[in-house]
Amino acid sequence: ALGKGSDLEKAFATAALVYHNYADPESKLSKAETKSLLQSQFWHFIQGQENKPKYQEIISSLDEEPENKINFEDFMILLVSLTLMSDLLQEIKNVKTTK
Repeated sequence: ALGKGSDLEKAFATAALVYHNYADPESKLSKAETKSLLQSQFWHFIQGQENKPKYQEIISSLDEEPENKINFEDFMILLVSLTLMSDLLQEIKNVKTTK
């Protein structure tokens, strides 16, 4: 079914599959697992962002989780937040695709 999906549907399905491959049996990620996932799967978006206050704020928010774990919904919010502050966002905006 996903093979027939739109590019956006495939992108979100891929994000969900990656998350669930890293998640524990309760479908949650620890802070350490989240950072590992971001470093291995989202590196181009976070590269060079480490010293920015907004990046530090986003990453430190992982510490505020009572169980030190995040669920899929919080993970997706994290990805969107990191994408919005990324230097690559401007490059993405400049890319035009034709169909």
